[in-house]
Amino acid sequence: MRLTAFITATALAATLGGCANMDETQRGTAKGAGIGAGAGAVLGAMMGGSREDAAKGAAIGAIGGAIAGNVWSHKMQRQKQQMEAATAGTGVTVSQTADNRLKLEIPSDISFSTGSYAIQPNFRSVLDQFASSLQDNPATRISIVGHTDSSGSDAINNPLSVNRAASTRDYLSSRGVSMGRMSIDGRGAREPIAGNETPEGRARNRRVEIFVAEPDGSVR
Repeated sequence: MRLTAFITATALAATLGGCANMDETQRGTAKGAGIGAGAGAVLGAMMGGSREDAAKGAAIGAIGGAIAGNVWSHKMQRQKQQMEAATAGTGVTVSQTADNRLKLEIPSDISFSTGSYAIQPNFRSVLDQFASSLQDNPATRISIVGHTDSSGSDAINNPLSVNRAASTRDYLSSRGVSMGRMSIDGRGAREPIAGNETPEGRARNRRVEIFVAEPDGSVR
């Protein structure tokens, strides 16, 4: 088992050390290869116990892991680029989460007025472009989460946050995105990203977040 532990540690160290100058697709490939190599080495050693079995398992795992990592991150990277282009100059931020979802954060100054879930005109133009990018990627699943600041009670904020998510979903549906692809949630004031002590902080907390993910087992 010492050989197995050594191969696993070596594979993971090489993966982490080689990621600094890579783009997202290359990082996904490297990480997949490293994880696959480690898992393959463990499996080979457990089944046969010999040096050759561990080495073969590591090689097979590395190949499989590299393919899986490349396919996932390439698709997510392509969608991220499309969404960045669709929302350029709007104040919307596009990022990739730790669990490989794409996240769009819609600021309050273009999305909803205080205490309202009616979509503002500037938000419509963003959603129009976003809907087009979603139609180009029909396998993706969309989660929409509404948030409020801490003004008012939970009895007001909780349904308001849900209604903001629902308004966003309904607008995307009116632009051709299938309702079956979308789910909504409202978090009220429970997940602030800034302090509620200032108008600026409260404005940041009044927001809509849209998450886009590929279904498990999808292929390129």
